[in-house]
Amino acid sequence: MKTKTRIPPILCPLLLAAAMAGAHAATPKELAAGYAAQAGTAPAAARGEQFFTSRHGREWSCSSCHGTPPTNTGKHAATGKAIGALAPAFNADRFTDPAKTEKWFRRNCNDVVGRECSAGEKADVLAWLLTLKK
Repeated sequence: MKTKTRIPPILCPLLLAAAMAGAHAATPKELAAGYAAQAGTAPAAARGEQFFTSRHGREWSCSSCHGTPPTNTGKHAATGKAIGALAPAFNADRFTDPAKTEKWFRRNCNDVVGRECSAGEKADVLAWLLTLKK
């Protein structure tokens, strides 16, 4: 026989607030500012472009899949799967979900750099991507 777990009424507003905080839609500028604050340094678009277009001892660079500049549809280097434009001005959905942003930074940095990117590297890349305009 299953028993139902009852959440005390006092916890309901707290749980709802926590759930809503996780679903917060961010802007690319907000995410860049957050990474810069974590890094304790001002982001630099030039460093972001250099990081994006360079290889870091691995087979691929970010631009291998996202293109240079990343303003059009890219293509995954191994699978050939289409990848939407990375620059926020060309794809309004980019960098609006903090959890999704972290997920893809984690995966892609591992492929490109062989580790997670630092907050400074993320801030720099976002700073450069935000300079790309239509």
